[in-house]
Amino acid sequence: MAHSPFRVEGIDHIVLRVNDLPAMLAFYQRVLGCVVERQVTEIGLCQLRAGSALIDLITVDGTLGRIGGKGPDHEARNLDHFALVIEPFDEGEIRAHLAAHDVDIIDAGTRYGATGESPSVYITDPELNTVELKGSSAWFS
Repeated sequence: MAHSPFRVEGIDHIVLRVNDLPAMLAFYQRVLGCVVERQVTEIGLCQLRAGSALIDLITVDGTLGRIGGKGPDHEARNLDHFALVIEPFDEGEIRAHLAAHDVDIIDAGTRYGATGESPSVYITDPELNTVELKGSSAWFS
């Protein structure tokens, strides 16, 4: 195997094509605490800060979004899921917070990820993208 001239350090950003930008912004800001970092409305792009990474939301009817075809629904998802490391991971507080925002946990357990074995919960955003909220292995040990 050839040696790579670079090393992957983490996720820079993910891009979600969205049908309802206001609903998605409300979810990512109010439920997950992300902050809008930059908007380029002429191409339908809104970038949210998620720790060291970005979540880009592009409207399906915008310049960038039209490239991808039909928008997401039960039959056409944009991705399987993405995971956000959260700290601290207090499952009781997380469950209460999500319930207060009418967000259901669809699965919970201990899973392996970039930070090792740690607890996680799975939720869906308003457009059915699955989001894993994952504790750091440092919090799990």
